[in-house]
Amino acid sequence: MQPLAERMRPRTLDDYIGQQHLVGEGAVLRRMIDSKKISSFILWGPPGVGKTTLATIIANQLDVPFYTLSAVTSGVKDVRDVIEKAKANRFFNAQSPILFIDEIHRFSKSQQDSLLGAVEQGVVTLIGATTENPSFEVIRPLLSRCQVYVLKPLEVDDLMTLASSVIQKDVMLKELDIELAETTALFRYSGGDARKLLNILDLVYQSFSGAVRDGGKCVVTDALVTSLLQQNPLAYDKDGEMHYDIISAFIKSIRGSDPDGAIYWLARMIEGGEDPAFIARRLVISASEDIGLANPNALLLANSAFDAVMKIGWPEGRIPLAEATVYLAASPKSNSSYLAINDAIQKVKQSGNQPVPLHLRNAPTELMEQLGYHDGYKYSHDYEGHFVEQQYLPDALKHERFWHPQPNAQEDKLKVQMIKCWGNRFDD
Repeated sequence: MQPLAERMRPRTLDDYIGQQHLVGEGAVLRRMIDSKKISSFILWGPPGVGKTTLATIIANQLDVPFYTLSAVTSGVKDVRDVIEKAKANRFFNAQSPILFIDEIHRFSKSQQDSLLGAVEQGVVTLIGATTENPSFEVIRPLLSRCQVYVLKPLEVDDLMTLASSVIQKDVMLKELDIELAETTALFRYSGGDARKLLNILDLVYQSFSGAVRDGGKCVVTDALVTSLLQQNPLAYDKDGEMHYDIISAFIKSIRGSDPDGAIYWLARMIEGGEDPAFIARRLVISASEDIGLANPNALLLANSAFDAVMKIGWPEGRIPLAEATVYLAASPKSNSSYLAINDAIQKVKQSGNQPVPLHLRNAPTELMEQLGYHDGYKYSHDYEGHFVEQQYLPDALKHERFWHPQPNAQEDKLKVQMIKCWGNRFDD
């Protein structure tokens, strides 16, 4: 007998539960399906929210050839074989065959490269499914040819609708007189994952004695579900979207100067088995991005914590991570350096490759000297205070400002020094 999750897999959009922002009346995927014309896209969301099911429903609704590949087991040759089959099954002016790739984030660069031509030429319509952020895992040329649609964990109302439906409709669960007396644990363990919910209900079915099945009543309570599962209801899915949600909460707690919040999210990651090197890297980034010049020691401490974790490992590595987390959260904050580099990069993109002023160029050859390279450059250390005013930006940008000191003790000192050197230029 198939598992409950497979037996109750929706076959039509009317049976599909959740994701109304994509498939509800007037929503983007519903409009594409109704028009019988879809373009390539990637479905990004946590496990068990209907990515594979939705792709299958779309192919059925459009009545086109449907090919599936798993990024875990398929190679470049498999991709090319499917593309050749799609070419043979493509009809003029008809919707292209659909190629569904599960876990597309696991495809290597060469595997993703092999898809580009077929997607761009319309040989196949690509539907990818991923639990990881596509902007990190999918190559830019392929990503630019696909829309990305975000699938959300199922809401409590969705889970209730699903549970009630399968209890009434599944051929096996109907054997039991199931009453959902309590659903808190059921939905908490499910974590917005339809597959987990159905697996739990399957376990409930398998766990009841024949006597109950023959006429007794099956009452689902929080205690029953917890006893059957015997696991942490706050389990951390380090391989899914929760990986990004938890680290986001962690960093935002540090940025928001809440050491209690930051320590809590750190504990969630530690208990969930997160890679300590990943946590340590995020601390180093936060020290630069969010604390920055307000407390330059933060970067030193974050780096030291990183080194310590790599040297001593678990479980003691949690201690330097906790020390760095509390220190960063409790430190004064400044993102002036972060803003400065972003502004400068944006200006570079807008203004193009501005020439380096001649006096800032090296002149290793006689010809360069004749062309004026290095001519007029003033060596700062030859002047009082190791400073002399001269132009360091390209001519077209010589009046631009990128770094703006923010009001904190450390940057106030830097601002005083800059005003001493440059006068009113930094008096803002």
